Amino acid sequence: MKVDEYIQGLSQVLGRLPIDRIEEFVDLLRRAREGGQCVFVFGNGGSAAAASHFACDIGKGTVQEGKPRFKVVTLHDIATFSAYANDYGYETVFAEPLRSLARPGDVAVGISASGNSENVLRAMEAARELGLATVGITGYQGGKLKDLVDLCIVVPSEDMQYIEDAHLAIIHAVFRALL
Repeated sequence: MKVDEYIQGLSQVLGRLPIDRIEEFVDLLRRAREGGQCVFVFGNGGSAAAASHFACDIGKGTVQEGKPRFKVVTLHDIATFSAYANDYGYETVFAEPLRSLARPGDVAVGISASGNSENVLRAMEAARELGLATVGITGYQGGKLKDLVDLCIVVPSEDMQYIEDAHLAIIHAVFRALL
């Protein structure tokens, strides 16, 4: 694939993003910010990087005098992550810290391009049990994640790189809307 073909394909994917769902996400985060709820963000690989990027953007980048600060946490601390993976299995690495930290009314945001990452799915099950609002950011057809969350933003693509690029566009759009 040539560079210009990739960019054209990405542009088409971005043009089909579910804007209404992204705006619902913005509204949910505004309410969480005003209510002092914590936002937990997590994912694997490139999605972990996107989750950390998003947490940084809304945690630091939205600080404004006269507005509450976001309480945002990623669940990627390597010591905790590897301890749970070693002792209880990789599928527990997000659910268990969430069980320790979250309170009803908080928000769990799972990023999974496939929508089928077992550790993200388990975390969403835990989040629902704990009374959190749940958001999935995914691709393909949403995978199993779409059925476990209150709000699912599905990038309409079957291409991993387009999906990951669109995830960054989504989190940046959300960040800008929260300023």
